[in-house]
Amino acid sequence: MIAPKNIAIKLTAKAETILKKGHPWIFSNSIVKIQDNAHTGDVAIVFSQSENKLIGVGLVDIESPIRIKILSANKAIKIDKSFFENRFKDAFDKRKPHLDKGITTAYRLIYGESDRLPSMIIDVYNEFVVVKLYSGIWLPYFELIKEAIISLLHPSAIVLRLGRNVAKDNESLEESSIVFGVLDNPNITFKEYDVLFSANLIEGHKTGYFLDHRFNRYQVGLMSKGKSVLDVFSYTGGFSVHALVGGAKTVTSIDISGQALEVAEQNAALNHFNGTHIIVQGDAFDILKQMVIDKKQFDIVVIDPPSFAIQKNHIESALKQYKKLAKLGVSLCKKGGVLVLASCSSRISEDDFLATHQEVFKRLRIHPLIIQKTNHDWDHPIEIPEMGYLKTVYYQM
Repeated sequence: MIAPKNIAIKLTAKAETILKKGHPWIFSNSIVKIQDNAHTGDVAIVFSQSENKLIGVGLVDIESPIRIKILSANKAIKIDKSFFENRFKDAFDKRKPHLDKGITTAYRLIYGESDRLPSMIIDVYNEFVVVKLYSGIWLPYFELIKEAIISLLHPSAIVLRLGRNVAKDNESLEESSIVFGVLDNPNITFKEYDVLFSANLIEGHKTGYFLDHRFNRYQVGLMSKGKSVLDVFSYTGGFSVHALVGGAKTVTSIDISGQALEVAEQNAALNHFNGTHIIVQGDAFDILKQMVIDKKQFDIVVIDPPSFAIQKNHIESALKQYKKLAKLGVSLCKKGGVLVLASCSSRISEDDFLATHQEVFKRLRIHPLIIQKTNHDWDHPIEIPEMGYLKTVYYQM
């Protein structure tokens, strides 16, 4: 790996203004001057055109249209162990009041740009830490990152996971690897709101679990006593298990992945409950359509699909999918029941998401009441609009 070097950068006037206001992204078409031999991970020292004065420090990402990821606006910094220790401590201190409440033993310590460390995710599961890098900018500094984590958290093990593109560009590195300590079993059991779950830190999605929906899972659990619950796109049963522990009479989990549903059953088995857990494997759209034909209905319907709009040109198709799911959800939810609709597509705005529902409700001539709207939980702060992706709406039918 090539040792990083300092690179002098100059930007367009518009990009300079954006940088001075603190936005951490500089796109390639905003760069007026950059050295030809710049590599990913090089330190970008950004100077203003008019005064030739330092206005930002970031890291060069040759593989990304976001060519420079800013670490500091209007102030010089040195990227050493102390830099990472300070950033990690700042992030930990922000989360500590919530952690002190004992709500969970799994949380997000670093949420990329929102914690001033672009393209870096650090999740903590009990005494184990998972670092996921979505850009190669951090690879030259990983030993410093690792040392800073050890200094702050004293973990039993650290797992490094690479985003797909990073792994492709760095074939000598494994997509998942234990880089510190011992992890005898990748399946780690953790607690959220006194409900137990397991996460596979090596092979599970993202870092092993979806921590962003924690509060929504809890809310569904609170509503579920004595109720019938349908959990669509259930994955490993987050909403399902909270509903069962919350006293649901029956919970039906639907997912296309048989492996995920097996884990959902295992997660349920970690907890005590008296209700019935029904597993249905297959395409959610097909299963929901058949349930409507069979006139099945539930007290609570949760529909939390995967991202339908990974790219900009997917938006129109995604909105159509959300409309179909809203219509099916209405048909499957009892009168007086609760329909929970969620989107994790960052390219879909909350206004557009809500508008798709209103269009469906208008056609069906119904007027559900919004009883709650939520975004990410407390360990996923939204410091710039681009970091906001999760939208969840609770409708009383």
